[in-house]
Amino acid sequence: MSEQPTPQQVRRALARAERGAALDVPEATVLLAARGEDLDRLCAAAARVRDAGLVAAGRPGVVTYSPKVFVPVTRLCRDRCHYCTFVTVPGKLAKEGRAPYLSPDEILEIARRGAELGCLEALFTLGDRPEDRWPEARAWLDEQGYDSTLAYVRAMAVRVLEETGLLPHLNPGVMSWEEMNRLKPVSPSMGMMLETTSRRLYEDKGQAHFGSPDKDPEVRLRVLEDAGRLSIPFTTGLLVGIGETLTERAETIFAVRATSRRYGAVQEVIVQNFRAKPDTAMRDTDDLELEEYLATIAVTRLVLGPKARVQAPPNLVDTAPDSGECRALLDAGIDDWGGVSPLTPDHVNPERPWPSLDRLREITAGAGLDLQPRLTVHPEYVRQGEPWLDPRVSAHVAALATDDGPLAGLARPGVRPTGLPWQEPDGGFAHLHGRGGTGRTDLHTEVDTTGRTHDRRSDFDDVYGDWDELRDAVVRDAPAVAGPPGQQKRHGLPRDHDGHAALAAAEADPGNLSDEHALTLMTAEGELLDQVCRLADALRRDAVGDDVTYVVNRNINFTNVCYVGCRFCAFAQRRTDADAFSLSLGQVADRAEEAWQLGATEVCMQGGIDPELPGTAYFDLAAAVKQRVPGMHVHAFSPMEIVNGATRTGLSFEDFLIKARESGLGSVPGTAAEILDDDVRWVLTKGKLPTQTWIDVITTAHRVGIPTTSTMMYGHVDNPRHWVQHLRVLSRIQDETGGFTEFVPLPFVHTSAPIYLAGVARPGPTLRDNLAVHALARILLHGRIHNIQTSWVKLGVDGTHPGHARRRRQRPGRHPDGGDDLADGRLGARLRQDRRGARGDRGGHRAPRPAADHDVRRALSRPPDATEATRASRQTGGLGVRGLGPGTDQVRCDLLREIASTAAAASSTTPVITCWYCTPRLGLRPRPFGMITITRAPRTASRGLPRPPKSDVPPMTAAATENSRMLPAPRSSDTECDVEPSRMPPKAPNDEQRTNAVTLMCTTSMPARRAASALPPVA
Repeated sequence: MSEQPTPQQVRRALARAERGAALDVPEATVLLAARGEDLDRLCAAAARVRDAGLVAAGRPGVVTYSPKVFVPVTRLCRDRCHYCTFVTVPGKLAKEGRAPYLSPDEILEIARRGAELGCLEALFTLGDRPEDRWPEARAWLDEQGYDSTLAYVRAMAVRVLEETGLLPHLNPGVMSWEEMNRLKPVSPSMGMMLETTSRRLYEDKGQAHFGSPDKDPEVRLRVLEDAGRLSIPFTTGLLVGIGETLTERAETIFAVRATSRRYGAVQEVIVQNFRAKPDTAMRDTDDLELEEYLATIAVTRLVLGPKARVQAPPNLVDTAPDSGECRALLDAGIDDWGGVSPLTPDHVNPERPWPSLDRLREITAGAGLDLQPRLTVHPEYVRQGEPWLDPRVSAHVAALATDDGPLAGLARPGVRPTGLPWQEPDGGFAHLHGRGGTGRTDLHTEVDTTGRTHDRRSDFDDVYGDWDELRDAVVRDAPAVAGPPGQQKRHGLPRDHDGHAALAAAEADPGNLSDEHALTLMTAEGELLDQVCRLADALRRDAVGDDVTYVVNRNINFTNVCYVGCRFCAFAQRRTDADAFSLSLGQVADRAEEAWQLGATEVCMQGGIDPELPGTAYFDLAAAVKQRVPGMHVHAFSPMEIVNGATRTGLSFEDFLIKARESGLGSVPGTAAEILDDDVRWVLTKGKLPTQTWIDVITTAHRVGIPTTSTMMYGHVDNPRHWVQHLRVLSRIQDETGGFTEFVPLPFVHTSAPIYLAGVARPGPTLRDNLAVHALARILLHGRIHNIQTSWVKLGVDGTHPGHARRRRQRPGRHPDGGDDLADGRLGARLRQDRRGARGDRGGHRAPRPAADHDVRRALSRPPDATEATRASRQTGGLGVRGLGPGTDQVRCDLLREIASTAAAASSTTPVITCWYCTPRLGLRPRPFGMITITRAPRTASRGLPRPPKSDVPPMTAAATENSRMLPAPRSSDTECDVEPSRMPPKAPNDEQRTNAVTLMCTTSMPARRAASALPPVA
């Protein structure tokens, strides 16, 4: 379509706008060209939408402005925008006798004078990262002790809050997710003009943004997205008339709308008209004409809808009483005048003075509207509070805001700001929650008796963003999910006839398989998948032998209060929700001690991202466990929690991790990975850390000597291409650091997951997906990560035993997917809660439920079918038994013997079992009693577990293995062992090793010999 639409096109688009129909980009482009009577109709329609929005907001007819001062922190910038007069160079500043930055005293003087005049906001204006371009800027920051401009801005925002009470609004340009996360606690709102999404203006020489790295539209859109993910009330807008076409202008408006709908964080949209200035490259460009400006405002209002707050700066039009230009802005649909200062000029447009408040009030009243002051953060966010307002600034906002009535959230009439203390929460858990914690601290037990109070958190409708927009984005942007074989060609995925070459390549060099071959095998079906699984099982044998490993642990979730907004999570609660809880340090230590007494050697601690959580709380948690139970291994704090702690303490990732290690942290769970592809991550989560940040945290942990696990959650909005690339990322990290101890594929549990309830995600992976992911993980990570874990609490009994569904295809004695570890042995594991998607605190307070115990036994013992009996024996050697907690004597010894019997029944050679299990806790002497060795080894050594000592017990005969289950009698108590000591094996690992992990290891390989029909299944 041409840039100048026909009158008929304008009339058709106008008719749709007047009916309230949703506009698309072509229609918006047409309306941007409206003039004369068509423009009058367009503005009238926009004004009606604005008025309806104000009625819905509970303040009909109220137009707002923000009384503020402008604080030009620095006028240096690394960009070269062709229309800007704000930016200068160090030489000019030196000639004028000015430093590269305003000093703290200068900043505070501006803020104090503004507070005396009734201002409520301090707008920090500055150029983008001047230290990257100007050595003078870097030198000044170094002299003052700041490592970046943004660090200086943060410090000055704290001083303004404490010494003047003004609310900082930070406008430093492009920021990373980490930087915005760091600035949120000191600023109720932030902003950055999007200006335009036109790449032409950025890439073409001579255009407005050429040579300005921070004006890349993709980069600026990412900032808007990150603000939404972090729940930051954010101001953005368009700069109109800098050379963009009408279509590009319309596309910019729709880009803002998409971000606003997806996250709800765009608090206002500024429509700013270009004004040419002397001494700029665009000094000869014509100013934007008024009618074109009004059409842009009106279309912006119509596209964004009634909920949006649309602003136009009053000083960029003629404010004379007889001009009518300011009144026309109101008629076009704006509802906010933006910041107006009685003290400082508009430093970006210094030639355009502010109109007086009396003049603005007169113009607004002439349009039948009422002018009221607001805060830097708009009233909707003030009223909602968390997660939009960080607790560290909420008191400063509350001191200035009206708290009731139709104007709730706006500025309190006649209020004058005064400084209030700002600080990170301190005192740790003891200060926040006392000895007894808060909320439903027994939810981990009550979930199986009384259940949850509600099936979802109270902010379900808004904390995750707009579901419709998210659903549309998934359909529009996400690659197709691999379907059944007949559909794979349509999705661009390889077909099975390519599988033989891929399989041959995997056999020759599994760890360096090409992406094409890896994708072929990841999407394999039928016989090809069987061959892939057999290869994976052979690689498992080469990597770890027939060892079976597990860790006896207890999960301690110290809080479920979280505002991140992960769309797959059924665990998080708002602080005010009935099911919310936070444990005290004493309760955490009590649970660790209880677990230790029941035989656990590890606690896994993770929690929600509570904005009131002190950054030092992570150190306190680790120390509390180690002080109470010195021998307990602390496996704790996901990369997301580490980012939160580092942000709150002001430490680097490295310094934070070193401090955590000194406090008792032993290893870090590689959770929060989900899928290491940002396109998928931003569908799964609203505010979680980006892929690169996860990588930075994990590699830093490895660098300082803290091992981690690695994970992948699959089966939601992802596809096999994402799985392959995720494994590639892990491979590269392991090649660099060698710090991963294991890989844990986590099937997506759809039950109660918000993203599934909203119809965005599919209901988890299929059995084929589970087999392929585990097998390809073994293949692609071969030679790098030796231990592959299967999460039996998520896969369930049938998922852990793929042979139930595929026994006709599975050859005897071959484990289908090459895993060697089953999952953490949670004391009293609550399968029901895990399957609801909430991985909460696991018991230890009592014995496991009989049903759960039965499920574990059935998953790990020989199935009724003879072929499956062989598979079960192989699974004890290949899949592992990581997931058995000694909640009772029955689980403590009998189940392990049951596993050993099943394994021996299908073996041509007989392994030996040596019971080191009870010894460390009960002081008993260990002895061999047949089949499998149980020993203890540190978790950090799980990649290269030491072989168990050889026993001199003679091998059992074939007849014995055929005709007897050889299960010793149950133990009679916790203080004696039913197996009488006789021959002693060599000395067990030392006490320090024994207290860190429990490892179940087969001393011999177990090739299948025959179906063991003599062994009935466990009831």
